[in-house]
Parts: sequence; structure tokens; C-alpha cells
Amino acid sequence: MAKPGKSGMARILAAMKYSHQGLMAQWKYEAAFRQEVVLFIVAVPLAFWLGESRLEQAFMIFSVALIVVVETLNSSVEAVVDRISNEHHELSGRAKDLGSAAVMLSLFLAAFVWGMLLF
Repeated sequence: MAKPGKSGMARILAAMKYSHQGLMAQWKYEAAFRQEVVLFIVAVPLAFWLGESRLEQAFMIFSVALIVVVETLNSSVEAVVDRISNEHHELSGRAKDLGSAAVMLSLFLAAFVWGMLLF
């Protein structure tokens, strides 16, 4: 059974509004996100300059964009964990560590892609 609420174009516009609010909150509160956005802004022109084909350029850009996406998911996990409780709990710590590990893996993936294509 569908949730009551907006449908059609109104739902799409509301979703865009919520996504914008999320990105603005992440920009304001998450230094790692800001750093990774700067990395993305630097990487895109470099990918066009250094990539020898459109496919290489796409892989290079995608691999860095994935870091930003994973960081966004990590930030959402951290926000939920912090909302639940400020006290230390093994599962809360594990959830945050796993989110951090996902970001690290995406950074390694991007380094691997760029390394393979450039060297």
C-alpha cells in the first residue's frame, strides 16, 4: 500500500527540495565532504586532459564521483547513529567504522582506476 502524500510532479519537486537540503547540510557540517567535492572539481578537468578516450575519462570521473556518493551515505549513517545516542556503544561504533571503511575503499578504488589508466 502506497504512503499517502504527494504524487507526480509535486513529489518529484519535493524530493529535489529534500535532496538540496541534504547537500547543503552536508556541505555545512561535513569537512570531509567539502574536501572530496574539491577533489572532484579538480579531478574532472584533469580526467578530460589526461584520459586518452571518452571511456577512460568516464572511468576517471566516475571513480571520483563515487567517493562523494559514498561520503554522503557515510554522513547519513553517522547522523542517524548520533541522533540515537551520544553514549558509546559497540554497534554504533561499528556502524560508523563501516561507513568510514566504505569511504576509504572508494578512495582506494579511485586511486586504482587513475593509477591503471595513467601508468
